[in-house]
Amino acid sequence: MREHTVERAALRADCGQCFGLCCVALPFARSADFAIDKDAGKPCPNLGTDHRCGIHAELRDRGFTGCTVYDCFGAGQQVSQVTFGGQDWRTGPPERARLVFDVFPVVRQLHELLWYLTEALTLPAARPVHPDLRRVLAETERLTDGTPEELAALDVAAHRQRVNALLLRTSELVRSGTRGRKKNRRNADLMGARLRGADLAGADLRGAYLIAADLTGADLRGADLIGADLRDADLTDADLTGAFFLTQPQLTAARGGAGTRLPGSVTRPVHWTAGR
Repeated sequence: MREHTVERAALRADCGQCFGLCCVALPFARSADFAIDKDAGKPCPNLGTDHRCGIHAELRDRGFTGCTVYDCFGAGQQVSQVTFGGQDWRTGPPERARLVFDVFPVVRQLHELLWYLTEALTLPAARPVHPDLRRVLAETERLTDGTPEELAALDVAAHRQRVNALLLRTSELVRSGTRGRKKNRRNADLMGARLRGADLAGADLRGAYLIAADLTGADLRGADLIGADLRDADLTDADLTGAFFLTQPQLTAARGGAGTRLPGSVTRPVHWTAGR
């Protein structure tokens, strides 16, 4: 099989090429993350006619922190410019708009899987499963190029399950290279946990609830963080070198500072203060 890779740039949101789909297609509820309730398919009142957010620079101050930590992994421009050929959902019939809103979450899930698969192919320890990863990556890419009707009918949960089996094997191979006993905290409830300075090197933290956990100075080197909820977790001076399957939205939802060491797959959030 030929080498098959996805450019990471295509898996990053390009709002200038999107018709504000995340601001319309997705629902949200009044909470600490959102100041108001909004139904799926209903435009956010802050969305302008130019498909831009009218309060983008003030989202955190206006109670829309949830918007600042959301990432479509490039699904917005894929659906807007490729799946629907640049057709604005506002200008077509209601049936097409509904189809756009149905397709967007599906493509978002596929693009997230592409992100993980692409990262897995950069991990030398996962070399034994690289051929399978490339095969599934190519299959996932083909799915993203489907027609709107094909995408709307796709059993994306079943596809995620197949991909997840490979990502689990990838995790085992990568974490096996970490010396010492690797903690298994998969899906653990660690909300508000006091984990200051904890040795979590090579830990399995898949799906762990780390909301508001104190991870100051924790050793997270080589940890699997896929799906971990890091909202308001304190990563000040934590070492995440070599941590994998960590996405930008996860990191942006956390707190940290200049002393937080990060893997190369993510960038330091702009709201982290240099003095932390």
